Amino acid sequence: MITRHLRLAIAVALSLASSAGLAIEFRSVATPAILYDTPSDKGRKLSIILAGTPVEVVVALDKWVKVRDPAGALSWIDRQLLAERRTLLVTVAQTPVRQQADESSSPVFTTVKDAVLDFAEPPENGWVKVRHRDGASGYLRVNEVWGL
Repeated sequence: MITRHLRLAIAVALSLASSAGLAIEFRSVATPAILYDTPSDKGRKLSIILAGTPVEVVVALDKWVKVRDPAGALSWIDRQLLAERRTLLVTVAQTPVRQQADESSSPVFTTVKDAVLDFAEPPENGWVKVRHRDGASGYLRVNEVWGL
C-alpha cells in the first residue's frame, strides 16, 4: 500500500516538474483575423479576432497556428496574421497602473477590463511592466492580466 502511494506521489511530482519546464508562447494578432476550426481557409469560420489581442500558441505548423484566445477557445489562424509583439489583456473590472511595482506607488493611469496593453518587461515579484499605446507605462499585478 505504501509503495503504491509512493509511486503515485513520484509520478505526480515528475509530471509537475516536467510541465513547469515547458515554455508557454504568447503572440498578438497583427490585424483583424478570421479564426478557423481547421488549419485551412476552407475550414469553418468560427469568429473574428481583433488586432492586438494576445493569443497562446498551442501548435505551430508551416502556414497555420493553433491558438488559445483569452476566453479559452481553441482555433486556427494564418501564421502571417500573428505579430512578434506581445500584448496583455486586462482581466479585472478596473485597476490602476502604478508608477512602481508596489501597491503603495502612485497610479500613472487607470485601465479597464479587456483593455489591451503592450508587454514592456518580464514579470518580477508578481508585477509586470506594461505600456499604453499612447506611451504611458507602469506596473500591474500579474493576476490582473492575461497573456503571460
